[in-house]
Amino acid sequence: MAHRKTIRTLTLVLLALVCVMARTTSAKEPPADLCSLLPAPQVSTITGQPYDAPQKTVAPRPYANTVEGADCSYKKSKGSGGDILFRAYADPSPSDAAALFAKLGLFYSPQTPVAGLGDKAYFDPNHGLHVLKGRVRFFIDMGAFDEKQAKALASYVVSQF
Repeated sequence: MAHRKTIRTLTLVLLALVCVMARTTSAKEPPADLCSLLPAPQVSTITGQPYDAPQKTVAPRPYANTVEGADCSYKKSKGSGGDILFRAYADPSPSDAAALFAKLGLFYSPQTPVAGLGDKAYFDPNHGLHVLKGRVRFFIDMGAFDEKQAKALASYVVSQF
């Protein structure tokens, strides 16, 4: 009897520990302000160029009954050119995001897959970087293509949630 009680207690403790660990290791929810996933100081650090805070506008819904997103346009503080567009969407669920990511990907072929970035990622023929992470889909267009910097910007965004 005492042996069963000990096993039951250990099982409950183990179950509680697993629940706590799962809660602390699960991905954070994306913020309400999706532009905050890529702050201007981080853009400046990665690119080596000074950028102003992003101009924020609403990104259109790709299809009816989908969410609006955020367009975050970064302009250089000094000089011209080199604008960066960060467009992000936080879909209701990871499965919704994955389905839309796949559906929208049909418009951006051929794709060059990018390994080790989010759940899925690819460069489109115009060098835009598309990334899926959980329930968030985002796109980075640097204008003047720099693969290393685009990946570094996307890695920073992915690390935020």
